[in-house]
Amino acid sequence: MKTKIGILLVLLAISSCGNPSSNTPNIKEGMIQVAILYPNGENKTFDMEYYATKHMPMAADLFGDALRAMEIEKGIANNVPDTPVPYLAIGYFYFDTLSDVENAMGPNSKTLRADVLNYTNIKPIIQINEVRTITYY
Repeated sequence: MKTKIGILLVLLAISSCGNPSSNTPNIKEGMIQVAILYPNGENKTFDMEYYATKHMPMAADLFGDALRAMEIEKGIANNVPDTPVPYLAIGYFYFDTLSDVENAMGPNSKTLRADVLNYTNIKPIIQINEVRTITYY
């Protein structure tokens, strides 16, 4: 099952939007990143397979051409051995401008929020960032 989820995450990341860590120049300095963080905690649950195969593709469809890239990360370790990860998952969406974010996410926020209960009982933290440095190796 873990292999299947891993493959799905890779396929999702390299689909139409690309994967910033694969040396494709889809993510550029000055772009807007929307980070959705799912904090870990007692009795917190997160269905990564649903998130990767249902929720994120639905979001991509709703955002349309304004979405430039998306990425999913699954928390697997902490910097302190034998302690829980601070976040079970983090999702990222990349847009050219803040107005693209507002126009894509605003009208679809109710639909996306309604779907959250299908994969987690965590209230996500959303942070909007400006991409400052991209280095490809």
